[in-house]
Amino acid sequence: MNYILSWDITAIDSYIDECEFILLKWNIIEVEKFKIIVEENLERLSKNPRTGIYNSNYQVYSLVISKQTTLYYSINNDIIKIELYLFWNNQKNPNELKKLL
Repeated sequence: MNYILSWDITAIDSYIDECEFILLKWNIIEVEKFKIIVEENLERLSKNPRTGIYNSNYQVYSLVISKQTTLYYSINNDIIKIELYLFWNNQKNPNELKKLL
């Protein structure tokens, strides 16, 4: 059974920000590679939501998408849904992450 993926507005914004960052730092080819990696991980996540690591401090799961990016999400088993919260650039200040989660 596949879980439904629901994108929070922060997840959408942070995904776009990551794509823009990759485009500025590298090129469109790398952006497309990133998008494919995200799609593959979301497909895997929808089949096995506990793929990520649970963080009890924030009460969310985290899944490393790439060396630079981590996805934060939660699981609602009652309605078979995964709420995507944030695509986090791992090079950013971790104190900012606390504010967003």
